[in-house]
Amino acid sequence: MATPTLQTISLILNDGTESSVSAIGGKAVLVVNVASKCGFTPQYDTLEALYEKYRAGGLEILGVPSNQFGGQEPGTDGEIADFCRRNFGVTFALTAKTDVNGPDAHPLYVALTKGGAEPIAWNFEKFLVNRDGVVLARFASSVSPDAPELVAAVEAALAAAQA
Repeated sequence: MATPTLQTISLILNDGTESSVSAIGGKAVLVVNVASKCGFTPQYDTLEALYEKYRAGGLEILGVPSNQFGGQEPGTDGEIADFCRRNFGVTFALTAKTDVNGPDAHPLYVALTKGGAEPIAWNFEKFLVNRDGVVLARFASSVSPDAPELVAAVEAALAAAQA
């Protein structure tokens, strides 16, 4: 079975509505697997700041809750959304909780890691995808959303999208 392209992948958002990566078309997207009880959870703050700074320029952030790493995302979709809004003021999109590795990995993560890319190692790994669905960069959990290398990659992706 062929691996779906990023543009054809369906998503169930945290509120139960269906969307797709193509609905974000024409924008750069930072895809991040997230968790509420992780040492990296404070990155929600800097993810939201990055989103607020660059969304008018065409950046979308897609948070993908997963409970695959140490059981650090045990909540329901509603509890996750409430936690993110209440504690971090998150306004970027969140998907329904899903697997990011293994046989039940969401097709989005199958596509992001195709071609021999390593499986997701931990919560808050980040993939920067251009408007055509091409993965431009991957950042480890330890790379903060305000790290110079991540910000530079976002700015380059947005500049290319404007060209």
